[in-house]
Amino acid sequence: MRRRVVVTGIGVVTPVGNDVESMWNVLKVAGSGIGKITHFDASRFPTRIAAEVKNFDLGKWIADPSPYSRCGRNVTFAIAAATEAVKAAGLTQGVPDPTRFGVYLGAGEGQQDFGRFMQILCSSRRGSEVDLEAFTQAGLQFLDPQVEIQQEPNVPAGILAGLFNAQGPNLNCLTACAASSQAIGEATEMIRRGDADVMLSGGAHSMIHPFGVTGFNLLTALSTHNDEPTRASRPFDKNRDGFVLGEGAGMLILEELGHAQARGAHIYGEVLGFGTTADAFRITDTHPEGRGAVSCIRMALRDAELNTDQIDYINAHGTSTDVNDRVETMAIRQALGADAYETPVSSVKSMMGHLIAAAGAVEAIVCLLTIRDHILPPTINYETPDPDCDLDYVPNAARKAPVERALSNSFGFGGQNISLIFSRFQP
Repeated sequence: MRRRVVVTGIGVVTPVGNDVESMWNVLKVAGSGIGKITHFDASRFPTRIAAEVKNFDLGKWIADPSPYSRCGRNVTFAIAAATEAVKAAGLTQGVPDPTRFGVYLGAGEGQQDFGRFMQILCSSRRGSEVDLEAFTQAGLQFLDPQVEIQQEPNVPAGILAGLFNAQGPNLNCLTACAASSQAIGEATEMIRRGDADVMLSGGAHSMIHPFGVTGFNLLTALSTHNDEPTRASRPFDKNRDGFVLGEGAGMLILEELGHAQARGAHIYGEVLGFGTTADAFRITDTHPEGRGAVSCIRMALRDAELNTDQIDYINAHGTSTDVNDRVETMAIRQALGADAYETPVSSVKSMMGHLIAAAGAVEAIVCLLTIRDHILPPTINYETPDPDCDLDYVPNAARKAPVERALSNSFGFGGQNISLIFSRFQP
């Protein structure tokens, strides 16, 4: 028999709250964290809105934040969310055998310094050309190696391992929007097969900088509904025009059941199912028939040993792009059959934007809170039904409903698909 994996700690930093309960309180009242971009001057960009983390102070989470003063936002978000999760799990003093405590993140690259890059570029221009030797010399002069190392996606996992003395497996995956969900699934498998007893898993990311916004604008993936930011993200609505970029972190403590029970840990829920597939289609486009998403959801159901009528809630990837929402709806219908029409589906990206690599972990935590409180978070800004999106999207207001099991979907650029199933813990 495989070992059971439960969640004993959760922590978040999000555009709608910098801790779990603050975030949840906003989601329950259909609030929004989307507004004008303040991280840089976006006045000349097609998209001038984002879901930024607000009033964040790492000093509220750790006694001495000074060693991390040169770290990127993704690292500081990861530290705060992980500190909340570790405290909630009662593991601030560590575990008896730190070699059995690992870290598996789906964290994105660090903050990009656009201003410094432009300084280097401009100093090395010779007319309409760039002098490569001068460019190199300018880079050596202006770039700080301690800051540059923060660009590596594996840095948050290494820092968290040091903070919490997690001497076990240490990994990071970066599969775009599916990254932190994949990390949770892979970390679960490591505990199931006995490679670790406790895993700190989740993700952190911030792409609200000129490079990030430019890239997604070039892909025509972002909403340009600049005049009414809180109404810009509208998953499954007929008039959706793209997603809103967000930032933040979500962290979970995953633990082998016996290990958790032996120390009397509070259990938020159990990880029942994990599905992972690839579209094997295109880098930026979902397969038009949703073949990867369909097989991913079915794989998670098989792993959880559940029938299609045993899913009480689906937290959709729900990005608010035309293709994603239509194909995800199609995939849910194919995977669940007639039960799809009896299963409520919602997208919290309508309220907090798309946290990219961190999205899946935060949405996994939302599923656990949904199970805990029997409250379905809404899809806000749902005003005009789309004939291609014909499920129950919990429009505009949270809803009380019995929830014992929840499915969370994450579908990333590159065709990576992850589905996770969480349940209320049953001894």
